[in-house]
Amino acid sequence: MSLLVVGLSHRSAPVSVLERAALSQDAQIKLLQDTVAAEPATEAALLATCNRIELYADVDKFHAGVAELSTLLAQHSGVGLDELTPYLYVHYEDRAVHHLFSVACGLDSMVVGEGQILGQIKDSLALAQELHSAGRLLNDLFQQGLRVGKRAHSETGIDRAGQSLVTFGLQQLAGGRGAGVSVESVESWAAGKKALVIGAGSMSSLAAATLARIGVAEIVVANRTPDRAERLAQIINDNNDNSGNSQYEGREGRDGGGTSVVARAVPMESVPFELTRADIAVSCTGATGLVLTAGIVAAAVEGRVPADEAGLSPRTTARGDVRAVLPPTSLGTEDGCPLDLSATQTTQAGQAVQESAGFSVMGEAAVAGMDAATLEQHAAWVDNGTVDRRDTARRTPDDDRELIAALALTAATLGRIPERRRPEVVVGVPRPAPVLSLLDLAMPRDVDAAAHRLAGVRLVDIESLAEASADAPMAADVDQVRRIVADEVAAFGAALRAAHITPTVVALRAMAADVVAGEIARLDGRLPGLDEKHRAEITQTVRRVVDKLLHAPTVRVKQLAAEPGGAGYADALRTLFDLDQETVASVSRADQDGPDTTTETNAENRGRA
Repeated sequence: MSLLVVGLSHRSAPVSVLERAALSQDAQIKLLQDTVAAEPATEAALLATCNRIELYADVDKFHAGVAELSTLLAQHSGVGLDELTPYLYVHYEDRAVHHLFSVACGLDSMVVGEGQILGQIKDSLALAQELHSAGRLLNDLFQQGLRVGKRAHSETGIDRAGQSLVTFGLQQLAGGRGAGVSVESVESWAAGKKALVIGAGSMSSLAAATLARIGVAEIVVANRTPDRAERLAQIINDNNDNSGNSQYEGREGRDGGGTSVVARAVPMESVPFELTRADIAVSCTGATGLVLTAGIVAAAVEGRVPADEAGLSPRTTARGDVRAVLPPTSLGTEDGCPLDLSATQTTQAGQAVQESAGFSVMGEAAVAGMDAATLEQHAAWVDNGTVDRRDTARRTPDDDRELIAALALTAATLGRIPERRRPEVVVGVPRPAPVLSLLDLAMPRDVDAAAHRLAGVRLVDIESLAEASADAPMAADVDQVRRIVADEVAAFGAALRAAHITPTVVALRAMAADVVAGEIARLDGRLPGLDEKHRAEITQTVRRVVDKLLHAPTVRVKQLAAEPGGAGYADALRTLFDLDQETVASVSRADQDGPDTTTETNAENRGRA
């Protein structure tokens, strides 16, 4: 086995790098095609999810394989190799098997124990099979990975250790961190809400199913391909025919009871309007740019909730940022203030701010638009000091050098620059309860990160989920899953090593059969009058002798080959019996090209060999 995996994930790279390295469907196909076309690799499969990109390959040379796979990842992701390399990890042979099995069990997920990764592994295998880039090794590996993942979920309580990203994200939106939010709390939070799902892929479908289970009243699906949106909405509506209560479960994808949610599909152009009606929006598309800008979100909040009702006074800057105007810290005029309070100040959005009775001469509205000199004079006034602009104008570079030297000497003596004035305590402005909850599960992100600064909006994205999941409790079942993974890795390696020697054993038995056939032919020449009955008995006897002589050595060599370091037994057999290398290779090729090499049954049978 020469299995190699090169990749990056949320554990090795920041979200900003994962965003830039995300691969489109076309890029994934091209990457697989280029990998199998490269010299070191004979097979390839790609596991690309919202928080990991991993390239698996069967290579004949380790160092050349690492270099080639790393280069290909950089080329197709668009991230320079020098920038990407520090975030890459490499696993080889048994460690590569252990890594995939751990991923399949959810041990390497952002939220430990989530089950969605199994569907993503299945999709990765299907793509590799469709492109004929997966041979025996990767077919067996990914199929066994799926079985190990299913075993972990069925035999342990790993589901209790965490939830899928959808569930975990909804928990964060409901107001808690990690598993501390109860099922009842999330259902109570979601009950009767209107939800907008942007995208109709696997993650969006999972989100829609989860929202339906936890009791939202309406789900609107928007997608660039209308047929897919209609199909997803129809699936949700069809479930209304089933009876049953809302079941909020940690393992999404499980078929639950019926729902009473109403679903409909809309074109992507309707998203801004639907956002004004939605309480919850989940977005997971394959778009390379932002789907929801801060401006769109701000307009949705402003259009949905009047400022006088929510205590909001949103304003939009030229950059599209929106924030609530800070309340005044003091009102009226102040003696000695250098500001011209008779002039009317305006915000960047053009909305007038009250002249003297409606804003603070100490606050941010008062100093908006000042030049540097006025700001300096105002700051000194606030600090009960005075500044003479003429003194500032007379300063020379020598004066600055002297000041810097004095500061440096003070810092060297005291170890710090002493504070000249204790900063005042800043009183935080309470944010209103969110009227719009956004869950961004896309990579790269669909929702502008600036949206989290908007009053009345709560945004949870991949980055915030990573931070929150770091504090999630680990269940005791995780240790049991790790033991399952270790056992399965050992069994897979043994089966693979045993299968590696099988072509040599087959070639040995074929050579023995040729020897028997040759000797029987010689016997026919020496005894031409031998009747058919006696000839058949002699032939059978010679074959039994050969089989008995070969049985114990071939069984034992398979057992030895299955142990670590047993790969050398195949070479020993070829040397001892002078087997032709091309004969062994032809047996191996015929076995790989068999019609059932991609079936689970065949993989299991090979594992028993």
